[in-house]
Amino acid sequence: MSVLEIRDLHVSVDTEQGAKQILRGVNLTIKQGETHAIMGPNGSGKSTLAYAIAGHPKYHVTSGSIVLDGEDLTAATVDARARAGVFLAMQYPVEIPGVTVTNFLRTAKTAIDGSAPPIRTWVKDVRTSMENLRMDKAFAERNVNEGFSGGEKKRNEILQLELLKPKFAVLDETDSGLDVDALKIVSEGVNRAKENTDLGVLLITHYNRILRYITPDFVHVFVAGQVVESGGPELAVQLENEGYDTYVAASAAAAEAIASAEAADAAAGVVASPAVNA
Repeated sequence: MSVLEIRDLHVSVDTEQGAKQILRGVNLTIKQGETHAIMGPNGSGKSTLAYAIAGHPKYHVTSGSIVLDGEDLTAATVDARARAGVFLAMQYPVEIPGVTVTNFLRTAKTAIDGSAPPIRTWVKDVRTSMENLRMDKAFAERNVNEGFSGGEKKRNEILQLELLKPKFAVLDETDSGLDVDALKIVSEGVNRAKENTDLGVLLITHYNRILRYITPDFVHVFVAGQVVESGGPELAVQLENEGYDTYVAASAAAAEAIASAEAADAAAGVVASPAVNA
C-alpha cells in the first residue's frame, strides 16, 4: 500500500515584499484508498499546501519533508513527482493555446508511464471517460481549457485524473464554481478513479456540499498554516454549522502567547547579559 507523508512541513512563498512564511509545521499521512478533506478559512494556507506537494517553484520548503513510499520528494521536480504518482487538480486550471486536449492527454500519459499507450485502447479509454463526465467528444480536439467554462475546466481536470491514474490526487477546491449537476458529475469521476485505482485523495474545500458526494475518511481543520483539529465526516458538518471562528480565535491566542513568551525570553536575555559580563 502506497503512503504519502507530510512531515513537519514549513513553506514560504515569494511575494513582492519578499518571502512570507505560510505553512508552519503540517503533519499528514495519507494512505492509498483514503480520502482526507482539508477545510479552513480563506488565507489559511490550504492552496499553499497543495502547490507545495505538487512542487510549484514559487513555494519553498524551509523545513520538513514530503515523502511518497519512502522516497523523499521534497526537492523533486514537478515532472518527477507526477511520475512518482502525485496529481494536482488546480483551483484555477490554466489555458494552453495550441495544444489540443487529445495531444495533451496522450503526451502526459506517455511521459508518466515511460511509453505511449496502445492507440486503440487509449482512444477507447478517452472516449469512455469523456462520456462518463458528460463531455462532448468535440472537446477532444479543442485547445486545453481555451474557451472552456469553469465547469468544463473542472471536468477536464477529472478527465486527466481518470486517464493518468496517479497514486494520490490533491484536489484544490475542485468544487468551486460548479453548479449542482456539475458537482455531482465531477464527484462521480473522483469516486470512479478511487474505485478503479485505489486512489488516495487530499480534498481541499470550504464547503461540506462536495463531501456529500465524496465521503471523507478524515476531515482536518486548517488555520494559520497548521492542522489544528482532525476528525471524521461529522467534523465537516460541524464546521458548516458553526464556522471557523472558534479555531481562528484559539490559533490567534496561541500565537499571541508564543510571541509574548519569546519577547519575555528576549528581555530576560538582555537583563541577564550585564550580570554575565560582570
